[in-house]
Amino acid sequence: MMNTSLTRRDFLRNAAWSGASFIILANSRLVRGTQANSKLDVACIGVGGRGAADVNGVGDSENIVALCDVDHTHSAQTFKQYPQAARYTDFRRMLDKIHNNIDAVVIGTPDHTHAPAGMMAMKLGKHCYCEKPLTHSVYEARLMAETAKKNNLVTQMGTQIHAENNYRRVVELVQTNAIGSIRDVHVWLGANYAGPPIPTDMSQRDAPSDRPPVPETLDWDLWLGPAQYRPYHPTYAPKGWRYWWNFANGYLGDFFCHYCDLAFWALHLRHPISIEAEGPVHPESAAHWTISRQEYPARGVLPPVTLTWYNGGGYPAFVKERNIPQWKNGVLFIGSQGMLIADYSKHQLLPEEKFADFKRPEPFIPNSIGHHREWAEACKTGGPTTCNFDYSGALTEAALLCNVALRTGEKLNWDAKNLKAVGCPEAEAFIRRPYRQGWTL
Repeated sequence: MMNTSLTRRDFLRNAAWSGASFIILANSRLVRGTQANSKLDVACIGVGGRGAADVNGVGDSENIVALCDVDHTHSAQTFKQYPQAARYTDFRRMLDKIHNNIDAVVIGTPDHTHAPAGMMAMKLGKHCYCEKPLTHSVYEARLMAETAKKNNLVTQMGTQIHAENNYRRVVELVQTNAIGSIRDVHVWLGANYAGPPIPTDMSQRDAPSDRPPVPETLDWDLWLGPAQYRPYHPTYAPKGWRYWWNFANGYLGDFFCHYCDLAFWALHLRHPISIEAEGPVHPESAAHWTISRQEYPARGVLPPVTLTWYNGGGYPAFVKERNIPQWKNGVLFIGSQGMLIADYSKHQLLPEEKFADFKRPEPFIPNSIGHHREWAEACKTGGPTTCNFDYSGALTEAALLCNVALRTGEKLNWDAKNLKAVGCPEAEAFIRRPYRQGWTL
């Protein structure tokens, strides 16, 4: 009789490195005449703030030949750092002009322009690195993943924590059955941070009504891109955009892809079959707290999983009730034989006394050479990346569906194949957002 425990373990081990729902993408398409020991010629779109870190992450080893940003004050330091790079304001003009002279594109813009920039680059056959979340809408995420696959491109989403050793050791524990069969995962962001806070007073969350002048160094029309028109206001740019529906998806859009990445990777999650969410709903600004529950079906020998996300509301009640360490942020796997809690840099098996003499598995997921370098090397060799758009597109869809459920006020029964919330036509406006005139994918 087959040993089912070993079967499950072997199943998980064999899929562990891909991080992409059992699929390892072997990209056979090499870039424009490059060899494994040569450098890529890279164009970067959105090069201030987080985008600057991405430019530097790639610029350490590759040639940065062009920089594009709509705000030449916000991006001034990056322009100064790479004086040899050509400078542009409109990524469409840049790609039209230099696409024959570049191998790849790095995108670090606000969320609402990820898809237009990424789609144009990939349609031109350019490998693509894009910040998280991959897109602003569910439809865009699916289209980005499909386009990358169709054109056989090397892609990576900017979930940089995925490359750290801590996540790899957690995945190994889960996938060697250290805490048994897992049916529940709880993920919490215990504090609202990383930008201007979303007001808790709903009356303070309307779009700003005053009209300050647009800074001379900012092209506001290009900054808006495909988003619906809003008059310029410093609450939107350069930093506050993340907390307005027109441009992003709030705290959940900011951090779901980082923390739930661990659950997706360890448990081979892909598309939920139902999603529900609660939190304060406002037509302009994202929720300052959210609780969302997603149900995932069985995957091969793995059982169904409930993934619950919490942000902005403190610790889930059961953290105190079950004597779980009150970490500021956490990913808690609840198994049939124990629990495992993790954050970016540490993890712990629970209850501690039960695992005092536990022998860890031998590492079987190789340590990363670095998240940006992983992508750059794969562009040259055709090798896989661990956060390619097939994997990260599904992760992004799951994140954004939480907000679709929140904004409709309905429990969504999700038809992933057709991108439909069954019986909820109100969801359509949030699954695929309308673009401003003059912008298309």
